[in-house]
Formats: sequence, C-alpha cells, structure tokens
Amino acid sequence: MITESARITPDIVMRPATLEDAEGLALSLARSRAHLEPWEPNRPEDYFTRQAQASRLRAQLEECRAGRTAPWVLDRDGDIVGAVTLSNIVLGPLRSGSLGYWIDVDHIGRGLATAAVMFACLSADTELGLHRVEAGTLLDNVPSQRVLAKCGFEEFGVAPEFLHINGAWRDHRLFQRILNDRTP
Repeated sequence: MITESARITPDIVMRPATLEDAEGLALSLARSRAHLEPWEPNRPEDYFTRQAQASRLRAQLEECRAGRTAPWVLDRDGDIVGAVTLSNIVLGPLRSGSLGYWIDVDHIGRGLATAAVMFACLSADTELGLHRVEAGTLLDNVPSQRVLAKCGFEEFGVAPEFLHINGAWRDHRLFQRILNDRTP
C-alpha cells in the first residue's frame, strides 16, 4: 500500500486518494469531460457525481488494501486537478503494474503529468517493490506518449482493439519502464 505524498510542483501535492476526494474528483472530471472524452470509455451521466466517485473510490481503496491498486490524486489547495492509478499490480516473479493518469483541463501543458508519472514510478519502485510499470495510449495520443518517453518508458508493441474507448474498440501503443533489476 502507498503512503508517501510529494510536492510535484510548487502548488500541487500528489498524495494517496481517500474517500473524501469524491467531491473534488467529480468536479474536476465534470469540468474536464469534453477534454477527456476522446481518451476515455463512454461514461454514464452519473459518473460525474460525488456519489459515483465515492463508489468508485470505495472499490479502488478496497483494491488498494488488497495490494492490487495504488490510487493517487493531485491536490492543489484542496482542489483535485488530476489522478494517477497503478492497477493490476502483480507481485511474485512479474512485479508489475499498469499505469493510468489524467490531468484537469485547466492544468494541462504545465508538466503535471510528467511529474506525476515520475513520482508514481518512484513509489512503484521504492514503496511497492515493483520491477516494471506498463502503460498504454491510443495510437494518436501523442501528448501522453511524450509524457511516457520523458519518464523513461519505451514502446514495446501495439495491441489491436485493446480497450473500448469513446465508443469503439481502439488500438493502443504499449509502453513499459523497467524500474530496477532486483531479485523478487
């Protein structure tokens, strides 16, 4: 389970998500809805409510307690301006997790995603003891691919019809970052 927080910019702290973040997530996701729509699954109307975000957070935090997920939020003086999640965490000889992230529409282009991904990788290595982190992007999501490249990820393939995004099965570029060469 993750416990560390970090100031990733002078005014933004990346910290473990809590149930109390439901309202802030709902507000940020609603504000960023049109911006995120091309990169996300189709979302029902209630996804953008405090109640739906509380339900989603409860499930994430249960997965976190089980060691399968590590959710963070980007907090700017009490306002949520993004989120990062390591999911599908597997230990044993694989020691890997899948990275996902998004930034509030009012905060894109400021290096937040890069700083957040770097901190998530550091935590994956030092707190979770993972060997690698993987991430996928839509083929045309060049900004996200640039973030991953800046953070030391390397492309290792393309997965046809990988995820159902914005109403259709979409191909994804797959990336990984090897964090260390420790023996499990």
